[in-house]
Amino acid sequence: MARILTVLFALLVASVAVAAPVEKRQIGDLTCNIDRLKIVSTLAGTTSAVGKIQGTDPTTATQVAAAQAGLSSASDGIKTIAAALFTGQTAPASARTQVQTGLLAAQSALGNITDPTATAAAATAQSSLAAAIQDGQGVVANCN
Repeated sequence: MARILTVLFALLVASVAVAAPVEKRQIGDLTCNIDRLKIVSTLAGTTSAVGKIQGTDPTTATQVAAAQAGLSSASDGIKTIAAALFTGQTAPASARTQVQTGLLAAQSALGNITDPTATAAAATAQSSLAAAIQDGQGVVANCN
């Protein structure tokens, strides 16, 4: 949770920083920055929801681990973007790709959970992940 707060703080500071000239895309308007905060928040909620999935078969554990790895990768991509924004640098395109790839990997893994004892928790995680993906699409659409 402390990491998430650090990223949120970094995004907030980056959005109002005036020390270095930054491209408009880097700073973003209010809508852009709200979208940035939303993806960080929904990603944290998704990570929490995935952590609550417990099944009785080994395949479920494998898929949960794959979903967690995807979410971790997406989070790392967001941290890279936040660090660039905070320092007034252009966020690397590879970080955006990393976020997208991580979210899609988590989506695929969650979609492969078929254990009846885990499907309700997996559905909750999938719903949260869908919101995170939508928030990410909002960043792409509104931060230009």
